[in-house]
Amino acid sequence: MFDLLSRPWPWYIAGPLIGLTVPLLLILGNRQFGLSSNLRHLCAAICPGNVAFFRYDWKAQGSWNLAFAAGILAGGAIAGWLLAGAPPDISIETRAALARLGIGPVSDLVPPEIFTWSALLTLQGFVSLVIGGFLVGFGTAYAGGCTSGHAIAGLAHLQLPSLVAVVGFFAGGLLTTFVILPWLLR
Repeated sequence: MFDLLSRPWPWYIAGPLIGLTVPLLLILGNRQFGLSSNLRHLCAAICPGNVAFFRYDWKAQGSWNLAFAAGILAGGAIAGWLLAGAPPDISIETRAALARLGIGPVSDLVPPEIFTWSALLTLQGFVSLVIGGFLVGFGTAYAGGCTSGHAIAGLAHLQLPSLVAVVGFFAGGLLTTFVILPWLLR
C-alpha cells in the first residue's frame, strides 16, 4: 500500500478520480468544488469586524469547505511525514531543464535556491515567494476562483468565465515558465 501511495499515479487513474469529485460533491451534498473562498470564511469566522464583506452566514456556506481544506492540510502533513526523505519522482528532462536554470541537483520537492527563509532575502526568492504569492492571491480574487475551482468545477459546469480563467492560468504559467523564471534565475 505504501508503494502505491508513494509514487505518481498515471493520468488515466488520477484524472478521472479528480473529475468524479465534482459530480460526487453535487450528488451527495449539493456542494461545489473549490478552495479559494476559505480565506473569506476564516476571516468571517474569526474576526469579521465592521467589514460588510465578512458579515454573512459563513457556517451555512463554508463550514464543509473549511473541513475539506483542513483535510487537505492534514493529508499533506501526513504524506510529508510518511514520505520524508523519499526523493521526488522528477523526470530526467525536467532535472536537466532545472539544472540549466541553476537549480539542482533536485533532492527535495521544492528547490532550496528559491523556497527557503534565506532565499527570501534574495531578489529571486522575494519575487518568487512574495510577489508571486500576492499575484496568485490577487488573480484568484479577480478571476472569482482558483485554478481548481475553475478548471475542475467551472469547466464541468460549462461556464464561459471558467474557460477564460483557465486559458489565462495556462498562458500565465507558460509565460512564467519560459520567460519570467529563466530571466529571474539568470
